[in-house]
This record gives sequence, C-alpha cells and structure tokens, in this order.
Amino acid sequence: MRIILAILALSAAATLARAEAPLAVSHVAENAYAIIGPFGQRDPENLGNNASFGLIVTEDGAVLIDAGGTRAGAMALHAAVKTVTDQPVRFVINTGGQDHRWLGNAYWKAQGARVIASQDAVADQTARASMQLGALSQLVGDATAGTEPAYADITFADDYTLALGGTTLRIIHPGAAHTPGDSFAWLPRASVMFTGDIVYVGRILGVMEFSSSAAWVESFAAMAAYQPAHIVPGHGPATDLPTATRDTYDYLVNLRSQIARHIEGGGDIIGAVAVDQQAFSYLLDFDMLSRRNAQEVFSQMEWE
Repeated sequence: MRIILAILALSAAATLARAEAPLAVSHVAENAYAIIGPFGQRDPENLGNNASFGLIVTEDGAVLIDAGGTRAGAMALHAAVKTVTDQPVRFVINTGGQDHRWLGNAYWKAQGARVIASQDAVADQTARASMQLGALSQLVGDATAGTEPAYADITFADDYTLALGGTTLRIIHPGAAHTPGDSFAWLPRASVMFTGDIVYVGRILGVMEFSSSAAWVESFAAMAAYQPAHIVPGHGPATDLPTATRDTYDYLVNLRSQIARHIEGGGDIIGAVAVDQQAFSYLLDFDMLSRRNAQEVFSQMEWE
C-alpha cells in the first residue's frame, strides 16, 4: 500500500509539474502583463508554449493574448494567469495562425471564454490544423492529449474593438506577417502593444512558406505607427519600440535588400544563403535559421 501511495504521489507531482510548464510572468504596465515562454523548439516540457503571451486584467474579467500551443499548454497559461488575478478569463485573442496562438482555444472555451481572431487567421488555422497537430505529436508527445481545433467565436476583417471592465482594447489585422492572419492588440490607456508574431525579440524570426516578408515589413510599420511605450512581442521578453525595430523590422529590411541585390546580380536560390546577415548574428538561432530565411525570401522576391 505504501508503494502504491508513493507511485500515486509521484504521478500527481508529475501532473502538477506539467501544468506549471516554464512560464515567466512580467508586469509591463498597469493591469498589463507578459507571460513569457522559453525560446527553442516545442517540447514535452514547454507543452508547445515556446512563445510569449499577454494578459490584461479588468474589474470585469481578464483578456488573454493567445491561447497556448496545446490543451496542457493552455492549462499552464491558466496557472500563470492565476498568479496575477482571480478574475476569470473572459476573452482570448488569437493573434495569428501559429499553433501556440490558438490550439489551446478549446480549453478556454470550456472555461467560458470567448475567442476573437481575424478572418484570415481562422482560414490559416483551418488550413494548417492537421499539419500542426501532427507536428506537435512528434515534438511534445503525450502533451498533445485532449488538444482539439476550436475556432474563434468573434471574427473580423480588419479591426475589432473590445471593451471590458472600463478597458478598451483595439485589435488590428494590418495584413500578413509571419502568418497570413497576424494581428496586434493595442491597449491605449497603458500604451502597451501586444504584437503576436509581428515582433520577435532576442531570437531570429522565421520566414516560412506561409509568411510574407514584404507584408511583414508593412505590418510592423502599421504597428509602430502607434508609438507604443511597451511592447509584448510574440517571442521574447517585454521590450520597447527601438529594440523591436532592431530585432524584427531592421532584420527584414536588411534581408530583403540583400536578396534584391543578389537577384539583380543574377544570383540564384542556392547562392542566396551567402547574403550578408552578420549584423544580426547576435540573435538566438541565427545559424539555424538565417540561411533558410534567405532562401525563402528569395523565393518570394523572385516573383514580386
């Protein structure tokens, strides 16, 4: 019996540890927080939450920026939220189509929250749900258990204004960026911008086949036009606009400029990996992703 009880205790401890996957909560401004997941690949420890999330607390409930990468990841986010407030999460905003932005939706809906996303984000989520779940099952293993696609209750084309507990939040889909449906959420009262994957800080961004490097530059500029005092990025710690500009906008502009010169000089996609990106070698995962980014941007710019 003692052995059985010990096994049960260990099992309970393991379950608790999984529900408290590594997430750091950072106070950004009045009633606004960043919930920061680790850099690196999705794995059983981070439960698919290898990204940054946002939280806004009001007197009538909380708003969560992005849902988590799995059901277990959503539960871990909920545990992080509870360290800040006892208020229920009333709304969850999906800022894009990446798995950690939305695959926790079903958990939050079961808690009574309503999900908001751009129409383009929902289309992207629908198109890639099966692929994302397949990849997650390989990367995080059993942590995918219970994860089911669930889509937004409220959708919008270009922008949506959410009012809750005396707080107004404007959600804007300026165009494609890392994914086709990327949006940012602007909290004017505290001058806080929640950018989703429009901004990466400290880690090199990824230009994928579903990304648009040209539109990404424009979407960043649309976000930056608000001149936010605080930025909660899609990856990395809360930051300021100059840092976000350096790590995301300047990187994209440099890469596109380098690739344009390469194409004008008759270069091909194989040679694209050699374009000069060394000014950004300080970014995490530079060696892993910079060459792939160059070839993807070449493929896009070849037809622009």
